[in-house]
Amino acid sequence: MHALSDDLAAETADLDRVLTPEALDTPTPAPGWSVGDQISHLWFFDQRAMMALTDPDGFADDARQIQASLTGARADPSVEQGRALAPDELLAQWRQERARLVEHARTLDPKVRVPWYGPAMSARSFITARLMETWAHGQDVVDALGADRPPTDRLRHVAHIGVGARPFSYVANGMEPNPAPVRVELVAPSSEVWTWGPEEAADRVTGPAIDFCLLVTQRRHRDDVRLVADGPAADEWLGIAQAFAGPPGPGRRPGEFA
Repeated sequence: MHALSDDLAAETADLDRVLTPEALDTPTPAPGWSVGDQISHLWFFDQRAMMALTDPDGFADDARQIQASLTGARADPSVEQGRALAPDELLAQWRQERARLVEHARTLDPKVRVPWYGPAMSARSFITARLMETWAHGQDVVDALGADRPPTDRLRHVAHIGVGARPFSYVANGMEPNPAPVRVELVAPSSEVWTWGPEEAADRVTGPAIDFCLLVTQRRHRDDVRLVADGPAADEWLGIAQAFAGPPGPGRRPGEFA
């Protein structure tokens, strides 16, 4: 958990370095969301993450209230919260809550179960998911600002979630999961090759890890990534892949980031 917490802190710092109060009004590729909305979303769910870790009953009550609010005409509560604050205050609150979460994560038993909006997760998976969210929403920020964020081997966390979420991708799209095994071979930023799945699998996904992560977080359209799908099961999966919970989003348009 210490190493994972270090990676979450580093991913946070990588995003924070491109942020200024003046940048928060900039529109991002997510329709209707500004840079400030992206940070508000991360801050909102960091607060819920701490609640889930320290007060599971309170988290369950809060989750029910959030679900009820989403059925009405109100704006997304995760962005409403940040829009009520001045830009410098929003950044300060996000930084404070994220530091609190990182330090608490260091104390966790990696196998303890943590409640969330879907099935409960191990603490290791839970904090990995916060890193994935930070990287994905951070991609919207750097795309909006034209900032440079070189990929790092922390992408392995994002890729691991993306591979593990293959069955969920089918469920989210109202489809029966395909039982055919798929071998995944990705080239890391460090040039190491990361692999998942049986080596003898007939279906394969290969390519750069950054492209796989951009696809499974729906920050790039499939037409704009350098991934190769060999076999019908691999091809089908890449057409619906998503690493995040909830319904499938619209993603990005073909050619938007060619």
